[in-house]
Order: sequence, then C-alpha cells, then structure tokens
Amino acid sequence: MIKIRNLQKSFGDKVILKNIDLDVAEGETVAIIGPSGSGKSTTLRCINLLERPDQGELTIGKNTYDFNKLTKHQITEIRRTTAMVFQNFSLYENKTALQNITLPLIKAKGYEKHEAEKTALEYLDKVGLKDWKDHYPAQLSGGQQQRVGIARALALKPEVILFDEPTSALDPERVQGVLEIIKEISKERITSVIVTHELEFALDVADKVVFIADGEVVEKGTAKEVLKSPKDERTIKFLGHFADKLEYVI
Repeated sequence: MIKIRNLQKSFGDKVILKNIDLDVAEGETVAIIGPSGSGKSTTLRCINLLERPDQGELTIGKNTYDFNKLTKHQITEIRRTTAMVFQNFSLYENKTALQNITLPLIKAKGYEKHEAEKTALEYLDKVGLKDWKDHYPAQLSGGQQQRVGIARALALKPEVILFDEPTSALDPERVQGVLEIIKEISKERITSVIVTHELEFALDVADKVVFIADGEVVEKGTAKEVLKSPKDERTIKFLGHFADKLEYVI
C-alpha cells in the first residue's frame, strides 16, 4: 500500500530525515517508535505532504510520486488517499463534533449536507460519541476530542490512516479508551501508520515496528523482533528506558 524510498527532509541547515525507506502492506498496522526529535512525526507529515520532502519517492497503491516533481493534482490525490489523526486533535473550536466531521466530507469529498451528516453520525457512534454530536471541542475531554478526530479520519474512508502520537496530549486515564479504538481499527485491517511511545500497545497491535533515531531507520521488523529481541545498540538503549514496563526487553 505504501512504499517510501530515499525520503530526505531538512529545515534550513538541520537535517531531519536521512534516506528513509518504509514499506507498509495493505491492511498492515506499522508502529514507528524512537526518541523525541528523531524524525518520526516529520516522516508522517511528509507522507501526506503537510511537510514537503526535499527528495524521495512515494508509492501509494498503484501510483508512484517523485517528491521533486509533484503537480497540484498529485498533491490533492495524495491527500485524499491519506487521513491524519493529530496529537493535538486539530478540531475546529467553533464547530460541533458533528460539524468537525461533516465539513471535510462536504469540502474534500463533495458530499451533500444530509449525506455528510448521516456518515458523521455513523462514525461518531463507532467511537462512542453519537450523543455528544452537538458539543463543541471545549465541552469535550481530551480523549473525546481525539475520538472525534479519529471519527473524522475514518469518515473520509482513506486508503491509509496516519496517527501522530494520538495519546501524547491525553491525561493518563484517557489514554486506554483511545488505544482501544485504534486497536479496533487495526482489527478491521485498515492500513495504518502509528507514531507512538506506547510500546506495550505497539507490541499488541502492530504487525511491524520501525525504530527511527537521528533521522534514519535504525531497525525494523515484526513487533516481537524489534521490541523483544532488538539488535542495534541504539534500539537496545532506547528500549532500556522502558524496562520497568517492558520486562521482556533485552
């Protein structure tokens, strides 16, 4: 479903990503882990062009794109096949939960209002918030706001959902509810890439884990291979910080 080759990104003189290669099969859930500032979120943002890569090639489905030669049509095409769930929710504060979902359906997908509302209600129900449809973000908890964000992404029916540390802004008691929803998405075999620090969750849900450090892919493999039997010294050192939670890590 996704193939990235030689992805490079710099901000000024600072190199953020160095020759990133990434493969995600259709229906797979891939978790990206690594230290803060390692380039994990930038990798996601480059996939749907919230950040424009300096170099590289992206394949989504049957279409391949050269990051240096993107047309406006191709940019729109990429963004329509992907949906992002942000760590800070990124909801419209002056729109209700229902409107936060219907607006992109109408603007990006061309839905009629009644069709958009029917779809939005379906996905709000899926994340347990149908009764909260008329509430504004300020009236919702962080966990509820993130669930609206997930419902919005699902409603767009993208080929790929990108989760950028979806629980990092949540109070600890709200984290598990959001993780359970993402786990259900994984069971439905919706192609997903998740940047996360929730390593126990990654072990449970991810088909593959990719460890990124200093802007490059250091290690990748199945969740058990990377999290239970890491081989690279940088991976071992990083996972050592979580030894109290992950007794199985070497």
